[in-house]
Amino acid sequence: MNDLLKLDATDLIAKVSSGAIRHRDVAEAYIERIAEKDSDVEAYIYHDPEQVRAAADALDAAGAGPLAGLPTGVKDVIDTADMPTGYGSEAYAGKQPYWDAPCVVQTKAAGGLILGKTVSTEFAMASSGKTRNPWNFGHTPGGSSSGSCAAVAAGMALMAFGTQTAGSIIRPSSYCGVVGYKPSFGLLEPAEVKVLAHSLDTLGVVTRTVCDAALVASVLAGRPSLSLRDALPAAPRVGLFKTPPFDLAEDGTTEALDYAIKRIEAAGGTVVEIDVPENFVTTHDLHAAVMGWEVTRALSYERTVLWDQLTQTTRDFLTEKALVDAPAYDAALAALPKVRAALAEAMADVDVLLAPSAPGVAPEGFASTGAPAFNTPWTLLHMPALNVPAIFKDGLPVGVQVIGRVGEDARTLQAARFVEAALDGAKVAV
Repeated sequence: MNDLLKLDATDLIAKVSSGAIRHRDVAEAYIERIAEKDSDVEAYIYHDPEQVRAAADALDAAGAGPLAGLPTGVKDVIDTADMPTGYGSEAYAGKQPYWDAPCVVQTKAAGGLILGKTVSTEFAMASSGKTRNPWNFGHTPGGSSSGSCAAVAAGMALMAFGTQTAGSIIRPSSYCGVVGYKPSFGLLEPAEVKVLAHSLDTLGVVTRTVCDAALVASVLAGRPSLSLRDALPAAPRVGLFKTPPFDLAEDGTTEALDYAIKRIEAAGGTVVEIDVPENFVTTHDLHAAVMGWEVTRALSYERTVLWDQLTQTTRDFLTEKALVDAPAYDAALAALPKVRAALAEAMADVDVLLAPSAPGVAPEGFASTGAPAFNTPWTLLHMPALNVPAIFKDGLPVGVQVIGRVGEDARTLQAARFVEAALDGAKVAV
């Protein structure tokens, strides 16, 4: 592997900023890597080497920014003015918006190098795309941020944008062995991202390390306090949270949690098991009601005009979601304060929670992108969450999820960095 490709984002940005590496050097290394790997992984739906070279040359002429040279993939549900945005759907294939989404504008302005558009499931829902898991091509990478997670895992990007309405950042990050960061709701600007559910949709990032995720978020959110220093954060007090229905946890996930507990404690951290509040199990139904009502309205055009051009999986998904009525939606929103209060009480004596990221390893085949059962509560409750790679099971990575209080992203990132250092999880799939 090219030595430049071994650098994480934090180190690469520092070298480009110092002039030791040119943006064009980064471009050439990643163009070569994509040419080598993407015919098997198929993480990109759009990649134009000459466009990347031209962007790199322009960045070299302009000088270094805070994300200098950061090789970035943009999920295909995020608008780009100079690249097609198909929302993962044949109904929009080849369409090109008139604008860049704010997150793309901010990345370019900070010196990031956009490599292309990464594969998404159709409208970031359930219909699988073409992407394969870099660790085993016969397994799903998860979804909906399938291309973003696979690209980072395969060394074809150092950062890629993901979105999560149910479990679309955390779960595929676990399956692909990368860090997935779903910030507190609204921390990163979600404008010009295909809307599914306006009170759930969360823009996040996929990276190789927690420090990389923190650096990117600190720049894009305009919050320098999110950036992590070189020194390891203080040992956190961690609450083990067996997200219900915990019987969905397979051997890979239970082994990952057990390993994480041992390593956190060995590193000086404290782990205590949290009693799951009685009303927490309702979060799955509450999420279904909120998403059902909102997605049915957000995709009105697709449901009424483009219906025949959608995949059967998407049509089935939307048909099911349309069963939710206004009273059910209103009742779900009204129930949330009590759930939040009960969870806040349960978390009173811990810094963060440790929970499953996914039921187990990435499922074999491509009929499904996996179940989001261990993700939907945290999306519904707007809490920051990170997948941290933990172990390999049957040759496939499995992560654990670190979850913090709403608005406490800096504290959550610090704890996740501590957990990451204790675990020393998955590396690039070579």
